[in-house]
Amino acid sequence: MKIGIFDSGYGGLTILKEIRKLLPQYDYLYLGDNARAPYGSHSYEVIYRYTLESVEALLQRDCALVILACNTASAKALRTIQQNDLPRLGADRRVLGVIRPTVECVPTLTRTHHVGLLATPGTVNSGSYAMELHNIDPSLQLTALACPMWVPLVEYGEHNSAGADYFIRKRILQLMSVDPQIDTIILGCTHYPLLLPKIRRYVPDGVRVLSQGTYVARSLEDYLLRHPEMQVRLGTGASCRFLTTESAEKFSRAASVFMPGTYVEAEQIDL
Repeated sequence: MKIGIFDSGYGGLTILKEIRKLLPQYDYLYLGDNARAPYGSHSYEVIYRYTLESVEALLQRDCALVILACNTASAKALRTIQQNDLPRLGADRRVLGVIRPTVECVPTLTRTHHVGLLATPGTVNSGSYAMELHNIDPSLQLTALACPMWVPLVEYGEHNSAGADYFIRKRILQLMSVDPQIDTIILGCTHYPLLLPKIRRYVPDGVRVLSQGTYVARSLEDYLLRHPEMQVRLGTGASCRFLTTESAEKFSRAASVFMPGTYVEAEQIDL
């Protein structure tokens, strides 16, 4: 069986890239619901329905484990799917998100207990990061700031342009002005790793920047070690297939931006 990776678009490819780097032996199936992206502007009911349809598509294609490599889906659909739908879809299947693995490491990294979050408006407004951080350590103080221009910069291939510096510098300065004691910044969007060189340019010295892919990959490795009954079910052919609800050719072109040096041949499907 395979590990399924789902995102509403392309950003989840940054998660897949880090997972395959750490755990290259497994078989993977990526699904991007690109035809209906972005999810952030939709209601909870629509996000839940779209996410569930995508999860079902991956489970039907022999995925034993599905990771929602999408902050919006993790924030607004994960818990409902885990509690209400998994018993019907298969008690031996699992669906995991990216928010919990991202925040679990924060208490060991921050010295000041002041944490920043840079994410999309939908993720910030969901309050999911604040809730998860509070559950892990109530003493952590979170300052969250939405960055509505950052995803379009990546989607339109402008993330390396000089113009991108303006939007990145503006948001980082704004975040640090709200709470100068922040010493750890979470990048709560899977597109943002492509902006990391510029983000690090404007983040003050001594402030750590957390990119999700690394921590999600480590969390998955730990999960499989703790659940050998899941691990033994996974195929180890080191294969990776890509599905999209949009044009396969368009997906393959865009994927080269998120996974440089990786040949991607996608297949278009309907949900």
